[in-house]
Amino acid sequence: MENFENLLKKYAHLLIKRGLNVQKGQILLINAEVEQVVFTRLLVAEAYAQGAGHVMVQWTDQAIEKEELLHAEEKFLTEIPDYVIARMNYQIENRVSRLALRSIDPDGLAGVPGDRMAMVVKAASQALAPLREATQSNKVSWLVAAAAGQAWAEKVFPDLAPEAALEALWDQIFKTCRVYEADPIQAWIDHEERLESKAAILNAEQFTALHYQAPGTDLVLGLPENHHWESAGSRNEAGDYFLANMPTEEVFSAPDYRRADGYVTSTKPLSYNGTIIEGIKVHFQDGQITQVEASRGQETLEKLVFENRGARSLGEVALVPHQSPISQSGIIFYNTLFDENASNHLAIGSAYAFSVEGGTEMTVEERQEAGLNQSDVHVDFMIGSGEMDIDGIRPDGSRVPIFRQGEWAI
Repeated sequence: MENFENLLKKYAHLLIKRGLNVQKGQILLINAEVEQVVFTRLLVAEAYAQGAGHVMVQWTDQAIEKEELLHAEEKFLTEIPDYVIARMNYQIENRVSRLALRSIDPDGLAGVPGDRMAMVVKAASQALAPLREATQSNKVSWLVAAAAGQAWAEKVFPDLAPEAALEALWDQIFKTCRVYEADPIQAWIDHEERLESKAAILNAEQFTALHYQAPGTDLVLGLPENHHWESAGSRNEAGDYFLANMPTEEVFSAPDYRRADGYVTSTKPLSYNGTIIEGIKVHFQDGQITQVEASRGQETLEKLVFENRGARSLGEVALVPHQSPISQSGIIFYNTLFDENASNHLAIGSAYAFSVEGGTEMTVEERQEAGLNQSDVHVDFMIGSGEMDIDGIRPDGSRVPIFRQGEWAI
């Protein structure tokens, strides 16, 4: 790839300057796989150039994680050490900004017994709940972005030679994140404004429910009173602007977790904790998931839904047009950051506090009373297609087309 080093530098600048909007004196934590050491060094240098007070890096390695999951004594999988809790508390108290760099093999943890994976996820989710609460309430700035990993690239582009596959994945990351633009930051500002215009229409309407219809899907989702539709940008507790996901094509809010009836069928695979789940069908009654089916990963899906607090209800509803650039690429990325931005999607589990007006100032109990689901997990799965229609239902029962044949109708 021509000018690859320059493109990486542009990408690092975009993530730090526009994505996280790092402020002078701010503390930043970067989570990255060891494979991404070169790009992570660029991110660290860029963060300091933007005035960061301190940059910390937390390295992970999926191969080592798999060995631990397969062979470690059970007590070490479920007991969260004191130093991990202390690190979490430091991040919360100091409002540390967080950049999660995603690059792992979507199938990298295949073969790990479902019960061992489930106990690890549950223990970590419960122990680190305060950090999840701070993030989902936008107390801190946070960003999920991607870097091309070799195994991931070969999963996405199986017909290419390894080097060509890696280059093809970097190419897609640069395209979807607008790195090829002469001024990527201005291109993002323009994109954010387009998404915000859709969110403004939905916020003004204040529909009481949404009705989804497509092959394999017929679902009515209630919406909370005073719900708020968010688009690309958010503001943290200090009022600083940031982007939580790059790329992003969605406008999203939270359903009323007490009101969901019908069924939905997934349209893309879900990569969840290193395992691929395909052919998902979920049945709802009175806000609760009553049955789940999957052509692949059935056990993993069942453990997710039925063995985690609050996972039988939904916490997010997101609208993405079928003509989004990621969708039109025709590529399945096996990575939720990308695949969710190619498709309308829902999230099993917790809701974001800002999805109702004043939610970030509410207690957990008040948010639940307002209709926001409280859970130890938050897992998106994709349901959109070019055949999906969505109606907004007003309090008087009248309907307004929101999506027709997978595209915006408002």
